Amino acid sequence: GVAGCCAKTTIAPLDRVKILLQAHNHHYRHLGVFSTLRAVPRKEGYLGLYKGNGAMMIRIFPYGAIQFMAFDQYKKVIKKQLGISGHVHRLMAGSMAGITAVICTYPLDMVRVRLAFQVKGEHKYMGIIHAFKMIYTKEGGFRGFYRGLMPTIVGMAPYAGFSFFTFGTLKSIGLAQAPNLLGRPSLDNPDVLVLKTHVNLLCGGIAGAIAQTISYPLDVTRRRMQLGAVLPDSEKCLTMVQTLKYVYQQYGIRRGLYRGLSLNYIRCIPSQAVAFTTYEFMKQFLHLN
Repeated sequence: GVAGCCAKTTIAPLDRVKILLQAHNHHYRHLGVFSTLRAVPRKEGYLGLYKGNGAMMIRIFPYGAIQFMAFDQYKKVIKKQLGISGHVHRLMAGSMAGITAVICTYPLDMVRVRLAFQVKGEHKYMGIIHAFKMIYTKEGGFRGFYRGLMPTIVGMAPYAGFSFFTFGTLKSIGLAQAPNLLGRPSLDNPDVLVLKTHVNLLCGGIAGAIAQTISYPLDVTRRRMQLGAVLPDSEKCLTMVQTLKYVYQQYGIRRGLYRGLSLNYIRCIPSQAVAFTTYEFMKQFLHLN
């Protein structure tokens, strides 16, 4: 949970800009990543960069907690029950952990996206609780909170899978091949080798970059479906396949399916680096090695 919160707070302003660009907010649609980063504080103050972050923290603590815990549990089950080990069980366990965490915390992500998409002076939602009430009453009860869940699950499986897989593989190869150069004894158990902090950050960053490239078009699809009624072209984005087709036909690959990817590298690489590094540190701090 702490790992997730640290990671997301680090990149909260970039997250807000990504949502504004992905869904072509009419105030910022003509701008690029860096000009939007400059325009938001001018229009909405510096706190505008953190809009939706309160809802994000409420979501990300259980999300991070469930994901990391589920990864460890799934890894054991896959190894014991299916007899699959090596690098493949990391990929499978990571995918399953990501899906589990997403399903458990999806309504909070939905509310966070709606709050982050609002621009000062045009508020439809007054806060987290108000957003929950409005979505529940106006968009079909609990089903309204799970709009866009399918592309999220389809996108999360490769994202979380390759994220955990890449980090775990780099870690095990690094500690096996160059233990003295890359590793050090764990603070809570000198018999256990862990990666040095800067190596941890590097491995986490590489894991984030690879995972993001593979799953990004589905992230764009999910955001458009989540925003739903807020967008003028919402009736064309009702299912995952419809949304993917519509975005591709209207905007193409670079300006549609991969719009904001450069920003996602800037946000995802430090986010994953901080997440994995904090997780490894917290494991030592709480004597879990």
